[in-house]
Amino acid sequence: MSSTDTTIGFSAAERQRRLKAMIATLGMLPVLIVVAIGFHLLSDGRFFTGQNVSVVFQQASVNIVLAAGMTFVILTAGIDLSVGSVLAAAAMAGLIVSNMPGLSYLWVFAALGTGLGFGMLNGLLISSLKLPPFIVTLGAMTAVRGIARLMGNDTTIFNSNIPFAFIGNGAIPIIPGVFSLPWLAVIALLVIVASWFVLKRTVLGTHIYSVGGNEAAARLSGIKVPRIYLIVYGISGLCAGLGGVMLSTRLYAANGLQLGQAYELDAIAAVILGALLSSAVSARSGAR
Repeated sequence: MSSTDTTIGFSAAERQRRLKAMIATLGMLPVLIVVAIGFHLLSDGRFFTGQNVSVVFQQASVNIVLAAGMTFVILTAGIDLSVGSVLAAAAMAGLIVSNMPGLSYLWVFAALGTGLGFGMLNGLLISSLKLPPFIVTLGAMTAVRGIARLMGNDTTIFNSNIPFAFIGNGAIPIIPGVFSLPWLAVIALLVIVASWFVLKRTVLGTHIYSVGGNEAAARLSGIKVPRIYLIVYGISGLCAGLGGVMLSTRLYAANGLQLGQAYELDAIAAVILGALLSSAVSARSGAR
């Protein structure tokens, strides 16, 4: 084979390798784009309108917040199946307080505190009793759901005058009359930035990665592993509580039976897909 043929063959192989790397990096994004274009055509051009895009952002925001909290847990090689139930309990607690005269403005703290409390309880059981995270959070998923139902006697609690309602239904005008960014999306973005900062720029983030990589080695290196478990499950519960606040202000209501059903699966799926995309991007960068 001549040198020219070798060069051509090498270039073709290199192009094929780059194409495979690009496909691995993009994943299902091209399919998502095609589906979105299909929806746009089938809806007579209404899918890509500013109003509909704003609604999509609202729908995705709660899942993003839950996924951010779930990321901390999964990085320690754990899992939290209770976030949907914790979200419902936090929303119920918040709505109950919002209907109390003189205490209505404290409802956000009640919801966040409820989420944080259940999350830390999960972390305490896992860290102190050495119970598997799957078993603990699976049990909590059912138990907390029952508590949420009991809090409202299996009824829906309403508050049409709930304080801070702008969180769920307000928006920041980006292009007046065309597109507005919902406050829910702003909150989700802030949670993402805060999570990135903690995981990438703090000692706590380094310890979380260390515990997930090798718990025994982390313990021998002086990291207080039980404290890390308590923190990450507390963060997951706090994010679930924040999700309860976001849904409560959007719906002006909460229901212990239906609210947050199967949200834990969406959060876990979001984290896994994000991890796969990150791995593909890292692999491509390393290949270069």
